[in-house]
Amino acid sequence: MAPTSLSKSELLAQELQALEANLTQISLRLLARRRLLATAESCTGGMIAAACTDLSGSSQWFERGFVTYSNEAKAEMLGVPPGLIEQHGAVSEPVARAMADGALAHSRAQVSLAVTGVAGPTGGTEAKPVGTVWFAWCVGGETHSEMQHFAGDRAAVRTATLRYALKRLLSLLPA
Repeated sequence: MAPTSLSKSELLAQELQALEANLTQISLRLLARRRLLATAESCTGGMIAAACTDLSGSSQWFERGFVTYSNEAKAEMLGVPPGLIEQHGAVSEPVARAMADGALAHSRAQVSLAVTGVAGPTGGTEAKPVGTVWFAWCVGGETHSEMQHFAGDRAAVRTATLRYALKRLLSLLPA
């Protein structure tokens, strides 16, 4: 049999179905434990919160989203110490972790996720090239963090960040 190739619209439809399936599972796990989610986003500019609230009934498990694109917003809205940003840069593990912790401290949520990265096409450096994204998740009293590098243009990096943040959150939430 010859391999089947999918059109761009078919691939997009599959991506949307997978995203919705992940969100549905996240919502069920949060609801089962009566937990609320807060997001703290920099490079995605609210895309994760938007995806969450696209799901009907999300007000039962999604508490709020912080869009903290500037360093000042990270400090003012989430309590990220400016010295931490100065020392490590906005795109760093300590800042991502402080964003996730700050989202919990400044909301009624018990679960959070945070993303900070270089979506491009400008802003990259040798140490932090375009596509570098730091993630942090607070689940069950523990903060988890990791870095990923995504290829592609600005839209591709932001979309990959959205997908990965939710996929990893789902893996951290108890079934």
